[in-house]
Amino acid sequence: MKIAITGTHRVGKTTLAEKLYEFFPDYEHYSEPYFELEEAGYIFPEIPTIDDYIAQLEYSIKQIDKSNNDAIFDRCPIDLFAYIQATSTDTSLHLQTVFSKIQNTIDTIDLLIFVPIEDPDIISCSESDLPELRYLVNDILRDIICDFDIETIEVSGNLSKRLSQIQKKIQQINL
Repeated sequence: MKIAITGTHRVGKTTLAEKLYEFFPDYEHYSEPYFELEEAGYIFPEIPTIDDYIAQLEYSIKQIDKSNNDAIFDRCPIDLFAYIQATSTDTSLHLQTVFSKIQNTIDTIDLLIFVPIEDPDIISCSESDLPELRYLVNDILRDIICDFDIETIEVSGNLSKRLSQIQKKIQQINL
């Protein structure tokens, strides 16, 4: 089963992905594209640009396309599409083209886990964490997830509750 975790920054995706990997040690675990690109030498500015999000999107697509059937992805193209939408001021950028580019990859995902910002917010976010962008991306994700025909679960609560919700969903899928 291919499992992708989606959400804006500072909502607990990485912690959740790492814990899921403990439950599924035979699965491949793919780190967030930002970190893998940075490790490979890509230099990100303090505030990423649209080109940086496009680079991450393309990397995310490659991660999913090259993966085996049992994999966990910390971030997926849907997240990065939302960041592109949130930061794009370029009217020549055709968002429908970007959407189409990721559709085939998303079709290979078996379960999308959406980790939204909770109310009250359970993870603090300082000004340097770009809170306005964070909320904008969260709202965009809420709106666009349904545009993809993919099995989705929205999780909430502490890590233990989130894991329990995911385990129940996986059991339902496997029935």
